[in-house]
Amino acid sequence: MKKKNLIIIVSILIVSIIFGTVFCIKMDKTELKSIKSEKELKKIYEGNTNEYEISDYARVILAAPVFIFEGIMGYSTKGVDYTDSINSTTYGSESDSSSNLPILNNEKSSSKEYSTTNIQVENVDEADITKTDGDYIYSISENQVIITNVQNPEQPKIETKIQSRDNAYPEDLMLYNNKLVVISTKYNSRGSDGNDTVVEIYNIENKENAKLEKSYKLLESYYTSRCIGNKLYVIASGNLRKEDNKIVTYYHENYSKKEIKLSDIKYLKDIKNKKQTLISMVDLDDISKDVNVSSYLIDISNAYVSQKSLYLLNDRYNYNNNNSEIKEMLKKMFGLKGILGLIDYESNNSDYSGSVTDIYKFNFKEDGTIEYNCKNNIEGKTINQYSLDEYQGNLRIATYNNKGSQVTVFNDNLKVLGKTDFLAKGEKMYSTRFIGSKAYLVTYKTIDPLFVIDLSDSSSPKVLGKLKIPGYSTYLHPYDETHIIGIGMETEEKINRNSSGKVVSTSSKIVGMKMALFDVSDVENPVQVSNTIIGNKNTTSSILTNPKALLFSKEKELIAIPVNNYSEDFEVTNNSNTYESAISAYKNSSKSYIGEGYAVFKINLKDGFVKKGIITHEKQKQNVKNYYASKLLRGMYIENNLYTVSEDMLKVNCIDDLKEISELKIK
Repeated sequence: MKKKNLIIIVSILIVSIIFGTVFCIKMDKTELKSIKSEKELKKIYEGNTNEYEISDYARVILAAPVFIFEGIMGYSTKGVDYTDSINSTTYGSESDSSSNLPILNNEKSSSKEYSTTNIQVENVDEADITKTDGDYIYSISENQVIITNVQNPEQPKIETKIQSRDNAYPEDLMLYNNKLVVISTKYNSRGSDGNDTVVEIYNIENKENAKLEKSYKLLESYYTSRCIGNKLYVIASGNLRKEDNKIVTYYHENYSKKEIKLSDIKYLKDIKNKKQTLISMVDLDDISKDVNVSSYLIDISNAYVSQKSLYLLNDRYNYNNNNSEIKEMLKKMFGLKGILGLIDYESNNSDYSGSVTDIYKFNFKEDGTIEYNCKNNIEGKTINQYSLDEYQGNLRIATYNNKGSQVTVFNDNLKVLGKTDFLAKGEKMYSTRFIGSKAYLVTYKTIDPLFVIDLSDSSSPKVLGKLKIPGYSTYLHPYDETHIIGIGMETEEKINRNSSGKVVSTSSKIVGMKMALFDVSDVENPVQVSNTIIGNKNTTSSILTNPKALLFSKEKELIAIPVNNYSEDFEVTNNSNTYESAISAYKNSSKSYIGEGYAVFKINLKDGFVKKGIITHEKQKQNVKNYYASKLLRGMYIENNLYTVSEDMLKVNCIDDLKEISELKIK
């Protein structure tokens, strides 16, 4: 065979291989995949996924012929995803499926004026440990749910006590018309397998005889829940489990096992791990329908829910895979043009080593079920659900890392539209709140900067102004269009110098809790117009990590939070993470507190914060003079009365002067 003919044949083979590769890649654009067999699921569980995954280096090498071919032939494969890169990918419908969802306030059923749960997104209800419909209060006391009749505030009475039939411990309550949803945790002895999530739906038309109408159990730990109109969503997450050498793929509905089909267990093609997130949906208007349960093999550390979308997030550490050596080699061999695709490939992948947050977006369909849409990732990590907000179809998200804090705007397909520069390097982000076209950001090291960020131009977010004051806020709440409330801790800064007077370190010490009112009408110059210090260095509150503990009404000029005083104080240096333990100290049962109460304030723009008093639920031990505090849960108002609920009792006080009206012992 002549050399010329051999060259032609080899060239044809090479071109055929390249075009075949491109064709196969074009055909396999599915981002979300289904489990095909128990064998595949077992391999994922065991961490043996090499058969299904290709490393970044291998992807580059496999993709290189296509890039080279582009340079030689001038053929463009732009837009083809042949690298499984971690840039955003769209899957499924992009339509706004929320337009047909009913807009309801699930708790409103009485003609009386009463408070509801402090939620983040209008018409997206969140579960809490207490609920009210204006005539009854529903609360958790240890392993029971208490329904209390408060139609007569002078004589409240317990109508019934509900205990889970599954021997589970209530975590959260959801109220929808005449349905009471109790979400509980069932502890098991499986150790690392985690616990189960039990959901029980009661008909409470007859409050004295609540009837269990539906129950189901997810074999993962409870994470969060929402109710949008008549659709209840409960999310549970944890590790895949194994029984009798088989991966668990079932849940319980009305005490019967129901299998999740393998085809309904989904995973993303570049993510394989043994973590599982279960998303359940129930139609509360027709609970005769089966529970809809979806399984996704992803891990989550945060969740945000709007009326039309669900966002699940996972914080992880990213290890940079640098392909520069391969790129340089191919550049030398084939020139710049043939390597352009490889350069694009690298730019679509994170070259940052450090904290990265994966974002998974799901859309709500018209029937209430969810549909995976797309994903992306972002440098840094979030604090909580208030780090995210959906506005005019765009997602805004605040993250932080060792470079500082940053706000990024994505479109509805999670493509980046714009981002701020990193702010306050070396400081941690403590709270975020998005209000309209503005974002408010609090960072802290020893002084608290409050940043005001303009997001009206999604492609060019920018800082408008900032205010530096002592302490920090862990929660920001809108007062009106030009004022916000910050709740957190007051601190004193100490500058440590050496014998030459040089500053060698700074430290700060908590001196009490703080509520502050900020005027942000002049966005370039935010001003603190009022503040109040609560307690002392030993004081903390559940509001620091759970905004649902807040009771606020601008119309009633009312703001109130639960507080508790510990026998320990908290001191922080600039090189420690002690603040995290200080903020969550109230959760640690090993720490003894010496008092607990409900701090009630009047609030308005003229007077700022005016303390009304502290309501306590202390009770006396038998034959002992000392008092101890009952665990105080929440406060709420009905008409002009303030109701405070603990595990042991319920108290009714007049809002105006806090005069006690009645008291009811729960246990």
